[in-house]
Amino acid sequence: MIRATELVKRFAADGEIVTAVDHVSFEARAGEVFGLLGPNGAGKTTTLRMLVTLLTPDEGTATVCGYDVRTHAAEVRRSIGYLSTSTGLYGRLTARELLTYFAQLQNVDDPTGRVDALMTRFEITPYANKRCDRLSTGMKQKVSIARALIHDPAVLILDEPTAGLDVIVAQTFLEFIEEARDDGKCVLFSTHVMSEAERLCSRIAIIHGGRILDIGTLDQLRERTGEHYLEQIFIKSVERAGT
Repeated sequence: MIRATELVKRFAADGEIVTAVDHVSFEARAGEVFGLLGPNGAGKTTTLRMLVTLLTPDEGTATVCGYDVRTHAAEVRRSIGYLSTSTGLYGRLTARELLTYFAQLQNVDDPTGRVDALMTRFEITPYANKRCDRLSTGMKQKVSIARALIHDPAVLILDEPTAGLDVIVAQTFLEFIEEARDDGKCVLFSTHVMSEAERLCSRIAIIHGGRILDIGTLDQLRERTGEHYLEQIFIKSVERAGT
């Protein structure tokens, strides 16, 4: 449902051209959580922003649900739920007002029912009538998560989704991702948290310095590196690449 082929993105920085994403290729399928694992600055967020049509690739191609990110951006956006660490909220709206607005914007058949269901699922209901600018960091993140899911998209693209969440709420969201996978959704999950990747991901792409160093199931990565723990697998992959 997501196919990236030789994606490249460059930026000008301090008078130089920096390649943030360097010929990245992978496929993420329905019914799996595909992990994009790497440290901050590895190119994860830039890659996701190209896939959700916020950035235009300098080279390469990508499709989401069969739609090209360059030529069919509107169709791509209708097909996805996107959550980033920089997703903002309208501070003067209450949590309920904001979710209802986005449900109506996405032409959800039963906006009230969908909003109520998501608020219950993520324990937002006690804060439903509180303005977003007065919510805690964790509660804001939960409202952002609900907003990304409001139209029940076939593809979820999640950039560090548990950032700012306490342990209990993070576990609730990870369980939801597992449910989404089991329901046949395609989940692209960007993280630097090794335990989350080990728990959730059907396959993992290790990204560092803007390049994909390896892709496979956890068992395949273990076999190729001779390491058991994902942290050591990551380090071995980086060492082998000489990056």
